[in-house]
Amino acid sequence: MTRTTDLDRINAHMAAVICSHAQKTGDYPTAIDGLGLFRRDQPTQPDVCLIQPSVVMVMQGRKIMHIGEQQFPYDTRRFLITSLDLPASSQVVEASPQQPCVGLVLQLDLRLIAELAAMGAVPAQARQGSADKGVGLWLSDASVTLVEPFQRLLSLLDEPAAIDILAPMIKREIHFRLLQTDQAQRLRQIASIDSQGFRIAKAIDWLKLNYAASLKIDELATRVQMSTPTFHHHFRQLTGMSPLQYQKWLRLNEAKRLMLNEHLDASSAAYEVGYESPSQFSREYSRLYGAPPKRDIENLRLAMRA
Repeated sequence: MTRTTDLDRINAHMAAVICSHAQKTGDYPTAIDGLGLFRRDQPTQPDVCLIQPSVVMVMQGRKIMHIGEQQFPYDTRRFLITSLDLPASSQVVEASPQQPCVGLVLQLDLRLIAELAAMGAVPAQARQGSADKGVGLWLSDASVTLVEPFQRLLSLLDEPAAIDILAPMIKREIHFRLLQTDQAQRLRQIASIDSQGFRIAKAIDWLKLNYAASLKIDELATRVQMSTPTFHHHFRQLTGMSPLQYQKWLRLNEAKRLMLNEHLDASSAAYEVGYESPSQFSREYSRLYGAPPKRDIENLRLAMRA
């Protein structure tokens, strides 16, 4: 017989709360700033998405996050931390209508991490070590100490009058608890303004605002005070792709939004996001999403009406 632990009980309670607020498949914003919920009632194929700096926890079921050629499986015992806006593919591998895959996403406050680190919130052994190299996404072990404040934050959804007062304090505790985990040094380096990760984050912010513009790598590297080779190396290391590939992903993602929500045709969307050739846009869109633009959007609309 499998022994039920305190962590299992907390996860079960949180799963029930999430299911009460997310009663069918979908992604749900909440009244708590930066907190979102998700629910899937069956396994899925990898779904292209952009992950913001956040913590992603599964309270029931199992998921895999795909970054480039790497896979990051996580469940009720392991959670994700992301430090940059990362193009990825999210896949649900364990879910059913009776036991849906449910969880939460909480955006990280890098300023709060920097403040807490400056106050000595990072354990001495973490400060002395160096962060591992790799993409800006990691797995970490869940613990009762870390998950309990998430449970309290989630419970505020049923006490909306208390959100403005209590949510900021609970989120501050969550960030403190994250700085007590095995990922403390990575989080500390991301929030440090003299770190390579911080500079790459600034470059990503620029790309997100200027995705339709012509990209000159030398100029962007200078903008974030890095040499071109160093910038290119660290950008690929942290995001899993080159700056040009990242810009392409942003363009295709925005074009998809324009076609789906603004009802632009494929050619208009292509020109809007910076493509000069609709045929090139169609080829690259098909490569990313698995279908030509028109067919993909039609399939999405049919799925939304189902």
